[in-house]
Amino acid sequence: MYPLRAISCRRMRPRAADRWKGAPVHLLDCPSQDYAWGTAHAIPSFLGRPPTGQPMAEVWMGTHPLGPAMVEDEAGRKPLTDLSGDLPYMMKILSAARPLSIQVHPNSELAAKGFEAEEAAGVPLDAPHRVYKDPNPKPEMVYALTTFDTLVGFRPTAEILRILAPLDHPVAQGMVEQLTASPGFHGIVRVLEKLLMEPPTVHEVHEVVALCHQRLSLGLDVKRAYASATVIAPHYPGDVGVLVSLMLNRLTLQPGEAAYLGAGIIHAHLSGMCVEVMVNSDNVLRAGLTPKHLDPAGVVASIDAEMSRLARVTPDLFGTGTEVFEPGDGEFGLAVSQASPADRDGVPLPERGPRILVCTGGDVEVRNEHGQSIPLARGQVLYAGEDDGAVRVHGTGEVAQAYLPTEEGRRRRMLDLV
Repeated sequence: MYPLRAISCRRMRPRAADRWKGAPVHLLDCPSQDYAWGTAHAIPSFLGRPPTGQPMAEVWMGTHPLGPAMVEDEAGRKPLTDLSGDLPYMMKILSAARPLSIQVHPNSELAAKGFEAEEAAGVPLDAPHRVYKDPNPKPEMVYALTTFDTLVGFRPTAEILRILAPLDHPVAQGMVEQLTASPGFHGIVRVLEKLLMEPPTVHEVHEVVALCHQRLSLGLDVKRAYASATVIAPHYPGDVGVLVSLMLNRLTLQPGEAAYLGAGIIHAHLSGMCVEVMVNSDNVLRAGLTPKHLDPAGVVASIDAEMSRLARVTPDLFGTGTEVFEPGDGEFGLAVSQASPADRDGVPLPERGPRILVCTGGDVEVRNEHGQSIPLARGQVLYAGEDDGAVRVHGTGEVAQAYLPTEEGRRRRMLDLV
């Protein structure tokens, strides 16, 4: 199984007076994932807890069976699903000290078929080689809490050739020849396929990385491609993923910026802390930069031409002080409210259905439409149900809310290709 460890997403157990009287839920206890690429201090600090000395990579906020949030009330401790049912989305806090795997998430068709096949084959859910943990696709969006560096989507053919051509090495020149003969998206995927199916030796990868270092020393980087490779290489020496990184867009998000990673887009987060919102899934196909199971054929089959480039998400304003991010086809939404004492009536959050709220900074009070309120400090998480109606944020701080957009309220976002 995953190395799940139940942690509290709050600083102390709420008193009865701190709960919404008559409301269906209360503050949540959320599980963490202690993956090796996580940070030792960022998430513990976010949660107001002392570090354990072990890396903490993610906090899961939702109802996924591999890491459901828990609720405590007068009846005792129980999974959030007992109150909310299976939520269609999941929210995470992610903190990376080093690069994550190069990966792709499947679309609906591939996820359903893959899950059915592995279930029929009797592959245990906790088997290291299990790929499909559920039958769901996994489009996702990242919202930066700190400066957040990521690789996502293929660069244009001409840009990849500009990066590879100066690297005087048989592996790099072989990639150039292959891409020159077959340019465009499908040609890039074929280059990727050859790298993954017939990977260069560890020594050859080291030689290409050395050439990237030389180009950097001369100030000759091309859109940070060589810098990306040299940053990744010490963490995964000799890994073919280092060469794959040369073909991927490098993006830096500043706090408050967001990017949409649809199912089928290749990506690898490098460093930083973010809020992630996604369809309720844990399906990941990996191509490199990880000791975990690799599925190169699955990665190649899952890459979507429509998702070959990165898309930033342009938010809309919802009332005063709230930005709304609703990418894709309405699978999920994220609203971020900035509250201040100047907002006497509070800052509104959208929608009235099942919502998960996390305080990402400051100390606030969340009020439902019945006038009931509950305090939230940084790192505390709350579930609001339909009975709570519209909610508003008071105080001084930031709250991020995940939700499922309704047809009436859905706002299609313009996606800026990079």
